[in-house]
Amino acid sequence: MTDPLPPVILFIAGALLVPFFKGKWKAGLLLLIPVLGFINLIRMEEGTYWVVPFLDYRLIFGRVDRLSLLFGYIFHIISFIAILYALHVKDDIQHMAGLVYAGSALGAVFSGDLFSFFVFWEMLTVSSIFLIWARRTEASLAAGFRYLLVHAAGGLCLLAGIVLHVNQTGSIELGYLGLNGPGSYLIFFGFGLNCAWPILHPWLTDAYPEATITGTIFLSAFTTKVAVYALARAFPGTEALIWIGAVMTAFPIFYAVIENDLRRVLAYSLINQVGFMVCGIGIGTALAINGAICHAFNDILFKALLFMSMGAVMYRTGKINGTDLGGLYRTMPFTCIFCMVGAASISAFPLFSGFVSKSMVMDAAAAGHMRIIWFMLLFASAGVFHHAGIKIPYFAFFSHDAGLRPKEAPVHMLLAMGIAAFLSVFIGVYPAPLYSLLPYPVEYVPYTAPHVLGQTQLLFFSALAFTLLLLSGIYPAEMRAINLDADWFYRKGGRLFYRAMARTLNPLNEACERLFVSGFIKDIAHLSKDVIARLSLFVMVSVWILAGSRGERLRMKKTNLYEDIMGGTCPVGLGAAAGTGFLVLVFVLMEYF
Repeated sequence: MTDPLPPVILFIAGALLVPFFKGKWKAGLLLLIPVLGFINLIRMEEGTYWVVPFLDYRLIFGRVDRLSLLFGYIFHIISFIAILYALHVKDDIQHMAGLVYAGSALGAVFSGDLFSFFVFWEMLTVSSIFLIWARRTEASLAAGFRYLLVHAAGGLCLLAGIVLHVNQTGSIELGYLGLNGPGSYLIFFGFGLNCAWPILHPWLTDAYPEATITGTIFLSAFTTKVAVYALARAFPGTEALIWIGAVMTAFPIFYAVIENDLRRVLAYSLINQVGFMVCGIGIGTALAINGAICHAFNDILFKALLFMSMGAVMYRTGKINGTDLGGLYRTMPFTCIFCMVGAASISAFPLFSGFVSKSMVMDAAAAGHMRIIWFMLLFASAGVFHHAGIKIPYFAFFSHDAGLRPKEAPVHMLLAMGIAAFLSVFIGVYPAPLYSLLPYPVEYVPYTAPHVLGQTQLLFFSALAFTLLLLSGIYPAEMRAINLDADWFYRKGGRLFYRAMARTLNPLNEACERLFVSGFIKDIAHLSKDVIARLSLFVMVSVWILAGSRGERLRMKKTNLYEDIMGGTCPVGLGAAAGTGFLVLVFVLMEYF
């Protein structure tokens, strides 16, 4: 039996083949790639594969353990679902970018060293940009450039941290790092930017809603989840992550409730769900880590399901704002049902996938007597039901009748949504297979009477609150407006900084130009045109060269000039003589040219 291949190879090779296939052959190729990748993956046993010597280090492209395998499984599954959903797309750029993006995510989670991980990390950024730009609108172009700038800054921060860490420790292994020096702090920040930490998050809510309908499915699955994997690998038990994650779960609720663009609502909801994962990694116990990784697995499925349902609505109607939609359950019943499955899953209804994973993080917080954190997570659980569990299906499919009567989504889209919905229900009903794949042995039992009763009460009272607020007119109305986010401060601050630097440095540049370019250099140029001055300069330079040469000849009797030159210790006198000779040549040529 042949050895398994690096998963990234299959996806990138497949991406390169896409332009050479047409029609059904292309569809077959696209669907075959993640299937072959999954078969290749299940042949891998825990251990180290594909080690390449590089300088004094070992690059590891296949560190296989329970953590990397779990992410490998879900990345292959969601790749198949997203490709199936995107079969109607005729744009090869989107297909190629999606495959490279998925392959880069797989390359990152199976990397065993920081250098190869960084390469795949940057490939994630480059490939994902094309999924944003492929929409070919002015807004997507601008959002793509902002996305690129933010992730380039994060990548440079990560690279600087890696260099400092390697210099400090002499090791490039991607393992537990902890916060123990400048390098680790920079790496920590680099990972956090891709996780969409508070204040750093607007790149996500800015770019994802501007991507193509199918591109958003890929985007929702890979960038933030690779960052979650990296934090779980390098910084488990880091206390700062507890508070960062808790804040992430809470603040997006306020933005999502007043947001009109339903894909942007889901983007805020994505940050909310990643917050549960970050908080669990920060708590660091076996239950918390299992809960964080399990929730990442489930979130990829139900968040993709919600984005796919909104993508189908957008594909059929050309609209995505809540004010423009409503009444679509009449002509898009299957899409409506799949959307409600996704809404129930993200809201952690019993018998749906979110219920069996999100509660693990909350119970870990309770077991650690983290009362404030537990209440923040509880508030976030109720809030996500408001903005994703109720608002999305209500304003898209029910609410007022917008008079739209589109066709149901295409069959391949319904199949993709159906697979995601089935898995979300299956995991919610029977979580044992997923639990068996988690990094630590699982003794947690989600279906206990207190847990089921408490979660059901929370959800029903949240639904009652939504209904009362809506009927009383207190609930924020859907408005055609642009909501300001944290990026407003650094966008305005960036402009102020630019203006301040322009007013400070531009006058300095002008003064230097007047003094040196228009003054000193101009005087030298005039001096070079004077015959007597040029002759005097020539005599002075000649004396300098002769004196320097004589001194160097005396010194070279005791040393080897060739060895000095090859060793980078060439005598200063020779360099000075060569420099002055060059100036003389310039002055002479200026007279004739």
